[in-house]
Amino acid sequence: MASKKSTNEGAGSVLGTMSGAAEVGAGAGKKSIPADLLKKVTGTAVLAGTIADNEAKPQEFAAAREDVRVPSAGVTAKPASPLVSASSVSESVTSEKVGAGAPKPGENAVTGNLDRVRVDSGAQGLTTNQGVPVADNQNSLKIGARGPTALEDFILREKITHFDHERIPERVVHARGSAAHGYFESYGDFSELTRATSFAAAGKRTPVFVRFSTVAGGAGSADTVRDVRGFAVKFYTDEGNWDLVGNNIPVFFIQDAMKFPDLVHALKPEPHFGMPQASSAHDTFWDFVSLMPESTHMLLWQMSDRAIPRSYRMMQGFGVHTFRLVNASGESVFCKFHWTPLAGTHSLAWDEAVKIGGADPDFHRRDLWEAIEAGHAPEWELSLQVFTEEQAGNFDFDVLDPTKLVPEELVPLTPVGRMVLDRNPDNFFAETEQVAFCTAHVVPGVDFSNDPLLQGRIHSYLDTQISRLGGVNFHELPINAPLAPVHNNQRDGMHRQAIHRGRVSYEPNSLGGGCPFQAGAAGFSSFPQAEQGDKLRIKPEKFADHYSQAKLFWNSQSLPEKMHIIKAFRFELTRVQTPAIRQRVVSLLANVDDSLAEGVAAGLGFDMPAPAPVIAGAPAPEYAPSPALSLTSYPGDSGITTRKVAILVADGVDTVVLGKIYDVLLEHGAVPRVVAPRLGAVKGKGAVTWQADVTIDAAPSALYDALIVPPGDASAISLCEHGLAVEFIKDQYRHCKPIMVLDDGSTMLDRAELPAVLPTGDPDFSLINATSGQLDEALAQFIQALAGPRELGRETDPPVV
Repeated sequence: MASKKSTNEGAGSVLGTMSGAAEVGAGAGKKSIPADLLKKVTGTAVLAGTIADNEAKPQEFAAAREDVRVPSAGVTAKPASPLVSASSVSESVTSEKVGAGAPKPGENAVTGNLDRVRVDSGAQGLTTNQGVPVADNQNSLKIGARGPTALEDFILREKITHFDHERIPERVVHARGSAAHGYFESYGDFSELTRATSFAAAGKRTPVFVRFSTVAGGAGSADTVRDVRGFAVKFYTDEGNWDLVGNNIPVFFIQDAMKFPDLVHALKPEPHFGMPQASSAHDTFWDFVSLMPESTHMLLWQMSDRAIPRSYRMMQGFGVHTFRLVNASGESVFCKFHWTPLAGTHSLAWDEAVKIGGADPDFHRRDLWEAIEAGHAPEWELSLQVFTEEQAGNFDFDVLDPTKLVPEELVPLTPVGRMVLDRNPDNFFAETEQVAFCTAHVVPGVDFSNDPLLQGRIHSYLDTQISRLGGVNFHELPINAPLAPVHNNQRDGMHRQAIHRGRVSYEPNSLGGGCPFQAGAAGFSSFPQAEQGDKLRIKPEKFADHYSQAKLFWNSQSLPEKMHIIKAFRFELTRVQTPAIRQRVVSLLANVDDSLAEGVAAGLGFDMPAPAPVIAGAPAPEYAPSPALSLTSYPGDSGITTRKVAILVADGVDTVVLGKIYDVLLEHGAVPRVVAPRLGAVKGKGAVTWQADVTIDAAPSALYDALIVPPGDASAISLCEHGLAVEFIKDQYRHCKPIMVLDDGSTMLDRAELPAVLPTGDPDFSLINATSGQLDEALAQFIQALAGPRELGRETDPPVV
C-alpha cells in the first residue's frame, strides 16, 4: 500500500531561517505552522518570482534610451499582503513602546512636521533620561552627610555626563547665527523656467527655515562685527529639502575651492596667540588677500557698509554662484538668486557697531526675535537673474567666477516670490544650532553650474555636517528632516532614529518587491551638460580680470559710502603690523581708483605705491555705475515699524506730551523706550509719573534708531548735568540719526554743542527743534526722517562733534 504524502512537506523551511526547499506550498504545515508565518514565506517566494530579471538594466546605457536625459523608473511588484514585506510576523504584537506595530504602507514617520518631537514639561515631575522619577534633585548620594559621593549615584552621573557633552563642535565658519521659521510664497507659475515645485503656482507656499550668521567669529562673538553675513534658506519642498546657502554679499574672495582652507586659516585668529576674535583686522588675513588680487572686488564689499548691517531684517541675500534651472522638458537656463528685504537695506556706522558690540553683543539676534514676537514678520522678495548659456558666453566676465556679479543693467531682476519669517524657534540648540545646510541639497529643477568654488562646496558642506553633528544621520534630526517622505536603503550609523521594516536594504531586489525603486523621470536628473577638454589645474582666461568689477562697485557708491570704505581700509590696515602687507593692499586698490588708494595710503602715512601687476591679457571692460550696488537704492517701504526710539527723560518731564509722543510712535509700529538716569517712576508735573524702561548707562545711544527729548525745565536741567545724557545725544548726532527736542529739551543741543545746520550750511532735516504747540508737525517730520536714510550730510573727516 502506497503511503500518503505528508502535507507538512517544506514546513521545516518555513520554520527555519537558513536555506530552504526549492518549493514550499501554500498549505505546507498548516496545522503546525502559524498562518501569518506561512503566508509571509510563501508570499515572499511569489513576490520574488514576479521579478525575473532587472528589466531596467539595459536603460543604463544610452543606446537603449529614447531620451538619454531621462532614466527609466525602477521595476516593481506589489506584494500580495503587507505582511510579505514586513521585518517579522510578530510586528502585529503591540505595546505602549512599539505602538500599533506595522507602519502605514509607504510611510516614514521620522519625516513630517515638528509636532511629533515637541516637548512641554508643564505640571510634570522631573525624571532621568530613562524616564525614572527623580526624588531629590538638590543633593548627590553621599556616604554620610559629610562623606564622599557614592559612585552608584546614577542620577548625578547622568546629569553631569550629559552636561559635559551637551555642546557640539561649533561650525568652523558661520558659528554665530540666528534663525526663524516661515514660508516662501510663489508669485506665479514659473514652470517654463524650472520644475521645482516651490515655483509651480501662484500662492503656493513652501515652509522654510532661515539662518543668518557672521562668518569669522565663534559662537560667542558679537553680532555687529565687520564681516560677511550668511543668509541660508532651507526650503521644505514637496520633493525634498532644497538649501539655498548664500551670503549678504553677491561675490566672494576666491575663485576656486582649493583656496578655501587657506582663506579661512588666514581669516581666523592667528594660531600662535589666538587673536583677534571675529575680525579680519590682522596680518594673516591681509597678507593672504594682498597676494590674491582676485579678492579685490570682495574686499571693497567687505569694507563697505554691507559688512555692518543694521539688522538681519535689513540686508540683502544672494546665492553667490551661478546655478542652473531646469524645466520638465529638460531645458536649462542659468540663474542668480537675489533676496531683497521689504524693510530696506540699512547699515550701522562703524563707531555705532563697536559700541553696540559692548552694550549688546546679541543685537541682531535680539532684533530678529523681538520683531517676530511683536508680530512684525520680516519679509524678503526673491528675484532671479535668468540668462542662457549663449548670453553668458558673450559677457565680458565668466559667470562661473564667484568673484564676479551679473550687473542688473545687463540682466534685470525677475521677482518670483516672497519669503515671510513669522515664527521664532522653540529651542535654540535643537533648531538654530543643529540645522544643517548644504549646497548639495537641491531638488528637481535646480542644478549646479561648473563654478569651481561651488563644486568644492558641494563636497565640503556634507563632510562638515557629518563631523559636526556626529555622523551620517544628521538628516534625521527634526529640524533637518524633510516634509517629503524618505525611502532609501541607507541603514545604521550613529544616532539612527528610523526603524526600518523588512529584510531588504539594497536595490535591485525582489524580496521587497523591488522597493524602494528608482523614480526615473520623476526623480532628480542632472542636466546633461556636454564637457570636453584635458584634465588640467587651470583657470579660464576671463577669470584673470580682477579689477573691472571692483571699479564697478566703487563707482556705484554714494560719496558717504565711498568715505566709509576708505575709513574701513584705514582701520583694518592700521592694525596690520607689517608695512609691506599694507602697501601690497594699497597697490591692489591703485588698480581700482586713485582717490580710493590715495585716501587709504594717506591715512596709513605713506605715499601711493605703484599699482600691482595686472594679469588680464585682454583689455579690461568698462562698466557704467550700477545704482543697485548702493545701499541707498533700497530704502524699504515699512515706515518706522520696529524702529527703536529713545525718549530721554528725568524728573520734571512733561508727562502729557510724553504720553502723546509715546502713543503716536506705537501707532506707527515703532518701539518707544523711556530712558532715564535710574529705573522706577519718573516724576512729571503734578503727581503724574511715568515708569522708565531702562537706564542711560544700561542701554546707550547706539542701541536706538532715533532720539526724542520731551519738554520739561527740570528734566532738561538734570539731563544737561548728566554726562552720559550729553554723550547720548552726541552719539545720536555722530551716527546721523533723527533727533527731536521740544521746548526746554532744546537746551540739550546747546549743552552738546550740536550745530543747527549741516556742515555745508544746508538745513538738517533730521534735527528737529520745535515747541509743544508744533508737536503734530514735528512728529510728522520726525517719522519721515526716521523712515528714510540717515542724515549722512553730518559726517566730516574728522568729525566736528
